[in-house]
Amino acid sequence: QEQLEESGGRLVQAGGSLRLSCAASGRTFSNYVMAWFRQAPGKEREFVAAITWSVSNTYYADSVKGRFTISRDNAKKSVYLQMNSLKPEDTAVYYCAASKVLIPRAEHVDYWGQGTQVTVSS
Repeated sequence: QEQLEESGGRLVQAGGSLRLSCAASGRTFSNYVMAWFRQAPGKEREFVAAITWSVSNTYYADSVKGRFTISRDNAKKSVYLQMNSLKPEDTAVYYCAASKVLIPRAEHVDYWGQGTQVTVSS
């Protein structure tokens, strides 16, 4: 059974850093783009960042460009999101996702993780 499992979310002060991890299991996701989405209360789930497995091309939402970095470790079948200079508006549930679309929208995602809460206090 295909599974994505996130970890690393917690409460952090504004200006701080967090590293989220996503472990993939049950199948190889080598043909998929791996992405991070987030959803704040009362808002739609939005794209944050994506990375291809094969050549590690990366893509970012404008709101996180320059602050967040997505990376992956093929041997560990894991994807990471390093988040620096966090702002209160980054507060959301962060989801790991697998898609065959390069810069996916939520409706393009084939597999979702369960989400991990990130709260940034001011």
